[in-house]
Amino acid sequence: MANRLAQATSPYLLQHADNPVDWWQWEPGAFEEARRRNVPVFLSVGYSSCHWCHVLAHESFEDAETAAYMNEHFVNIKVDREERPDVDAVYMEAVQAATGQGGWPMSVFMNADGEPFYFGTYFPPEPRHGMPSFRQVLEGVGAAWTDRREEVGEVAQRIASDLAGRSLAFGGAGVPGEDELAQALLGLTRDYDERHKGFGGAPKFPPSMVLEFLLRHHARTGAEGALEMASDTCEAMARGGIYDQLGGGFARYSVDREWVVPHFEKMLYDNALLCRVYAHLWRVTGSDLAKRVALETADFMVRELRTAEGGYASALDADSDTPDGGHAEGAFYVWTPAQLREVLGDEDGTRAAAVFGVTEEGTFEEGASVLRLPRGEADSGIRERLLAAREQRPRPGRDDKIVAAWNGLAIAALAETGAYFDRPDLVERATEAADLLVRVHMDFSAGGVRLARTSKDGEAGPHAGVLEDYADVAEGFLALAAVGGEGSWLEFAGFLLDIVIDRFTGEGGALYDTAHDAERLIRRPQDPTDNAAPSGWSAAAGALLLYAAHTGSEAHRTAAEGALGVVKALGPRAPRFIGWGLAVAEALLDGPREVAVVGTAGDPAARELHLTALLGTAPGAAVAVGEPDGEEFPLLRNRPLMNGSAAAYVCRGLVCDSPTTDASELARKLSDSDRNR
Repeated sequence: MANRLAQATSPYLLQHADNPVDWWQWEPGAFEEARRRNVPVFLSVGYSSCHWCHVLAHESFEDAETAAYMNEHFVNIKVDREERPDVDAVYMEAVQAATGQGGWPMSVFMNADGEPFYFGTYFPPEPRHGMPSFRQVLEGVGAAWTDRREEVGEVAQRIASDLAGRSLAFGGAGVPGEDELAQALLGLTRDYDERHKGFGGAPKFPPSMVLEFLLRHHARTGAEGALEMASDTCEAMARGGIYDQLGGGFARYSVDREWVVPHFEKMLYDNALLCRVYAHLWRVTGSDLAKRVALETADFMVRELRTAEGGYASALDADSDTPDGGHAEGAFYVWTPAQLREVLGDEDGTRAAAVFGVTEEGTFEEGASVLRLPRGEADSGIRERLLAAREQRPRPGRDDKIVAAWNGLAIAALAETGAYFDRPDLVERATEAADLLVRVHMDFSAGGVRLARTSKDGEAGPHAGVLEDYADVAEGFLALAAVGGEGSWLEFAGFLLDIVIDRFTGEGGALYDTAHDAERLIRRPQDPTDNAAPSGWSAAAGALLLYAAHTGSEAHRTAAEGALGVVKALGPRAPRFIGWGLAVAEALLDGPREVAVVGTAGDPAARELHLTALLGTAPGAAVAVGEPDGEEFPLLRNRPLMNGSAAAYVCRGLVCDSPTTDASELARKLSDSDRNR
């Protein structure tokens, strides 16, 4: 018999709809029920492609005896962290403060006022490695609630008070300058893994936002060390097991520091961010490898994550079915030498094993290996044959919900990649996703635009968008406007960014993750640090700054500068965790430059100037294209043709260069670093 989750729109919650646990969604009724029954609340937070979330569910939530105990002694709430990032953020902060670490599944016990008093992540079905079993945890919490209620209440109130009292005062602290960015670069150099590339040790995550900062810093200052770290890290990842050597696209992270064995789930946000990074790397270096990876990652997103409505699904699972009827992580992706020979024949199979680093001992589990590309390139025919064979295997599950923020990131990546490499189909796919966000996620009915966090099957979900949704969708619209020359996308971005200023901004320009009129939790979440994707704080700063460059809006420029105070404070101390904020600071120090390309429709000279503008490496430049004196973009106003020919105008702040009709001259104007000025 299904529980309450059968009415959910989240694929993750629907996975638990047949559990014997009497799950609630996060809703007032759950807390009212806990108060009525005088029992604590158990909150379980996870997401659909989380391997250990599935393990905990199978071991405990599907167990009738455990479920009966949970139902008798607790009100049990299940939350999809991707659907409710605000709930996840608040309680993850408590978990990390109490235990020194966090992760998913997240397990939190709280009172009926939402005040937490005991935390954890995954708990095994039996005591193991010093960890109590899940049943022991349940019984211990239940006993404390019954026998030491006053003590439990004091702990809960103290934790809730501590969380509520935390607020970041970095807004308005002044914008980061050359000193802060130089210190950030020095900090990254110290953390850089010279041998295996990337930053830090195992597990090793793709440093997408840091790579964008390094590329922009090189473009602005000419710092070769920054480019070398970015380029070498991109090559190491592209040749490692974290990259799907057959189908394209990146896994979530590498479990080792050598990029050999990934955690196999594939997330939309990782692939959108990395697609853009590799396209930008190619823009700087002309690397064939960077071009191939950018295009393959874009094609992966379209082929495997695009939904029938034109948006992009959240993730592919790490696990899939095995031929023996089991279910295992990585089963879809790994190979043995014998499997290669079976598909390719002895000669090609042996050669493929050498090229892809497949050994008899295996690099993963049970003698299987993750495909890598340690050196050189693989024969395209062999790759195609192996990919065709792999398509016959049981596929990993897909989380089909559309997350607004992550689709904004995908729109930006697909639009730019399509423009750079003459792939109008990718630009069209980006446009379709943007249309979906406007049509389904954006509500214009009352009080300005409201953005829904998620949708599924063309229907908006019930939860309000958070700061990263407004910021990343605006970023995607601005990228699409620059590529396609449609001013409506600039207008839609402006609607969203006005809401950021009005409903997400606090004193001195500090930003909050939720709107001022959002559901009240025990703390209003506020996190400026990048995690797997840019924080809403730094993403908003970037979109506000770019919009201001397009429109000349002082209000948006001031809001961007206020938000960048956190980068001034944290950039020198924790550069790995505020990479996108550092990238935005690079754009601020560069201007950012404003580029207007004017020409008649269909004019090849105008198209060449437009592409040259898009390929310019000036950090965060605003690019507008259209008819002379056009109304689509403010940057086009009072911009005529030059002697009847298409022309490009480049400005920085209040200073404008002479317009040019020459594409090579425009390229120079947009590639000169500050050292040459």
